[in-house]
Amino acid sequence: MAHQSALIAQDIEAYLDAHQHKSLLRFLTCGSVDDGKSTLIGRLLYDSKMIFEDQLAALEADSKKVGTQGGEIDFALLVDGLAAEREQGITIDVAYRFFSTDKRKFIVADTPGHEQYTRNMVTGASTADAAVILIDARKGVLTQTRRHSYLVSLLGIRHVVLAVNKMDLVEWSQGRFDEIVADYRAFAQQIGIEAFAAIPMSALRGDNITEPSANAPWYDGPPLMRWLEDAPVEDDLREKPFRMPVQWVNRPNLDFRGFSGLVASGVVRPGDKVKALPSGRESTVQRIVTFTGDLDEAVAGQSVTLTLADEIDVSRGDVLAAAGNPPAVADQFEATLVWFDEEPMLPGRPYLLKLGTRTVAAQVAEPKYKVNVNTLEHLAARRLELNEIGVCNLSLDAPIAFDPYAENRDLGGFILIDRLSNRTVGAGLLHFALRRSQNIHWQALDVDKAARARALGQAARVVWLTGLSGAGKSTIANLVEKRLAADGRHTYLLDGDNVRHGLNKDLGFTEQDRVENIRRVAEVAKLMADAGLIVLVSFISPFRAERRMARELMAEGEFVEVFVDTPIAEAERRDVKGLYAKARAGQLKNFTGVDSPYEAPESPEIRIDTTALSPEQAAEAIVAWLEKDSAARR
Repeated sequence: MAHQSALIAQDIEAYLDAHQHKSLLRFLTCGSVDDGKSTLIGRLLYDSKMIFEDQLAALEADSKKVGTQGGEIDFALLVDGLAAEREQGITIDVAYRFFSTDKRKFIVADTPGHEQYTRNMVTGASTADAAVILIDARKGVLTQTRRHSYLVSLLGIRHVVLAVNKMDLVEWSQGRFDEIVADYRAFAQQIGIEAFAAIPMSALRGDNITEPSANAPWYDGPPLMRWLEDAPVEDDLREKPFRMPVQWVNRPNLDFRGFSGLVASGVVRPGDKVKALPSGRESTVQRIVTFTGDLDEAVAGQSVTLTLADEIDVSRGDVLAAAGNPPAVADQFEATLVWFDEEPMLPGRPYLLKLGTRTVAAQVAEPKYKVNVNTLEHLAARRLELNEIGVCNLSLDAPIAFDPYAENRDLGGFILIDRLSNRTVGAGLLHFALRRSQNIHWQALDVDKAARARALGQAARVVWLTGLSGAGKSTIANLVEKRLAADGRHTYLLDGDNVRHGLNKDLGFTEQDRVENIRRVAEVAKLMADAGLIVLVSFISPFRAERRMARELMAEGEFVEVFVDTPIAEAERRDVKGLYAKARAGQLKNFTGVDSPYEAPESPEIRIDTTALSPEQAAEAIVAWLEKDSAARR
């Protein structure tokens, strides 16, 4: 591999030292399908001489075999590595490539152009400092151009190049170039892109890529490579207030306790006052420790370990920040959410939210609206589907330190994770904390759950019966309550049908309504358990995620899951209401077990096989389990 720098041959140590201290620019290429994104990146790699000889030989062979340039070198093949990409001539996944020049190092993300790969494009853009938006000079500004420009603006990328590609196919017409730039500028102003550089080019022929092109004497701006070398990267991160999410509490021995992490913004020096959030405790930086020795200062982008003058409580996920200008702390927010998953976002369903190094449980409210990113229109929505973007409110189970995304990506950008599968299902940008989160606080009460339970002479429990419609849940729950009441226990039975006559009368049977149905009932059960009662809950509750959410609302050992296990054929045979017959006939939509799934418990405390036990025997088994468990806990 031949590099531009002559230092490699003359003084390798000097070259390596210079290379180590070069700045790094992360940028992405985006635009519509076949605008030339992969070709452009391949050309940058080729012209920066970042291709090994064997790679070049393979590229030449592949270009003859599967290339699209009639046997000439097809630079797109350097980036389109998936077989499906080569077969279709499109980019599917995000491809990252590294290259460098004498002046700077680069990491470029080649992002897909198709609408169905929006989530991939967002992933590639999330760490970018700059964006190169390509336009085919023959086609002009297209829907995907607008879509990707909106996403670039949404993700806070301020340095933008409008690369008008394939100018050789329009005879290098200045009029056509000016027309495209004017069209794009009108749209850019609508979405908040205040400035951009427009460059006429031919990625395939190399015009205006690394050197000015003689084919465009009317263009007096820089070629793309020079613009990339000169684009500011760390222009404001050091100027922002100090922020460092704590990745690890470093305690190798009794004499050392430090807090390790990546400085997200600002500068920190020994002697600076810092505040640990969300606790709010303050201390002073004593040392800045690294593997090669202590530093006089640490700046944005450096990974360091800080020691503090005081023994304050700091844990992984906390944020160390400038004491005089700390981030806010809240547990409710408005945010923009981009949905990544094949399964839709269901309001009320519990997810995990990861922001910086902190992970907390979160629930997403019904979207205020979703955005048609092609027209920028705000549309009504009850949930978000794959690749859709909406504005929603979030509620967390614990407060977090944050900055609005527009001010700090690291403390304002988050991902949502499915609690059962650990899939990343969405990514979001925090706008602001909801005012109600600042006005509502827990009120301390003198009489607590333990005192109420003692007065009743029992331990609070939530006995949650789940199973298919017709499994016998209500019958069994009723018998359990009768037996407990006869023994002098204080109980309450929450039955699915009964609750839908009042508390949940406004809910239907869509997936999102089922989620909200269980969320409300779980909160009511929690309040009743707090009163010291034994609460029986008889609900189909078809989804594991919501049953897990209900369990996590309760104290350890307080939630008892009872799986009323009945085969669907047997449940249909017992169906006195005729619901299964209506569902099979298409008269009843979203019916569990027919056209809506039931996720059976994986490890319930109690499993009742209703093909082997009568309702009376099932009730006796549940009561016996509760008595044995209560005795074991005394």
